[in-house]
Order: sequence, then C-alpha cells, then structure tokens
Amino acid sequence: MQITVGEDSRITRSGRFLRRFKLDELAQLVDVVLGRMSLVGPRPEVPKYVALYPEDVRDVVLSVKPGITDSASIRFRNESEILAHAADPEREYVETILPVKLEHYVKYVNTRTLAGDLRIVLETLGAVVRS
Repeated sequence: MQITVGEDSRITRSGRFLRRFKLDELAQLVDVVLGRMSLVGPRPEVPKYVALYPEDVRDVVLSVKPGITDSASIRFRNESEILAHAADPEREYVETILPVKLEHYVKYVNTRTLAGDLRIVLETLGAVVRS
C-alpha cells in the first residue's frame, strides 16, 4: 500500500512528531529553492494514483509545479486518520478522497493568484499551529 493509514507501523516516534507538526515537509523547501517545487500547488502524488487521473484532469494538474501545500492538504489534514477508519483504506482513498483532491487541484490551477497562494499559506500555518 502506498498510502499512510492511522498509526502506520512504518512511522517512527520521531517521525510521528515531525508529521504531526508538518516538519517533515521542510525538506521540500530545498526543492522550492531549486525550482522543482512551489510553496503552493497540487501535492505530488504517487505514480500509481496519477495513473488513475482522468486524462483531461491529469493534463491540468501536471501543468504546474507540485507544491508543498494546497487547499486539499488543508481539507484532508487528517487523511491518515480518515483512512484508518475505512474498511478498505486504499479504496476509500481512490473513490472518495482522490476525486475531491482533484477538484481542488483543478480549481487551483484554473484560478491561481498570488493573493490566493498567500491565503493558502496562511491557512496552512493556522492549521499547523492549531494542531
């Protein structure tokens, strides 16, 4: 399985701390500095799930650099917990979560602005602080 579900045994104690406060994302700042990623944009996805994107959606989503945060990341901040309660986590991800994420991604690509990016960054910081 290529998704993280609940108390995934692959995550160490220190890893849980880093993930809880989104500190594990800080390493991606190097990719932002190198121009391979943006601060805001659709999150990079595992190729297995990208292959499930409808072609027209895939073209739109992959037309921009991936980002560290986006509105879908804020909405599904507790994705691992949601999946932990599903009878079939991967099916739940593919059939329920992924389509909503794709809607967010397409909307972002089609309406992105500097003001919108700043709003998403501030919402992300707020979500991290509230955790």
